[in-house]
Amino acid sequence: MPIYEYECNGCHRRVSLLILTPRTAPPPTCPRCGSQALNRLLSRFVAVKSEESRLESLADATKFGDRDENDPRSMARWMKKMGQEVGEDLG
Repeated sequence: MPIYEYECNGCHRRVSLLILTPRTAPPPTCPRCGSQALNRLLSRFVAVKSEESRLESLADATKFGDRDENDPRSMARWMKKMGQEVGEDLG
């Protein structure tokens, strides 16, 4: 989908706008304050990983630097990160 993100100079908020044809579209305006003084932002993107590459990234020892086996909160953060990588909700 051609969704573009902008930061409004008028109200200083981030807005996402659907622009189907960028070449023929009128200048974007902020839906909150109506200002046309918008700065286009670099949007986030998603890279699809295979299950094998996700599991390999979990085995990377450099990602365990902040893990402390004696701290339950640290272990919980690590398990949550692990669950997100394998697509399981560990609660």
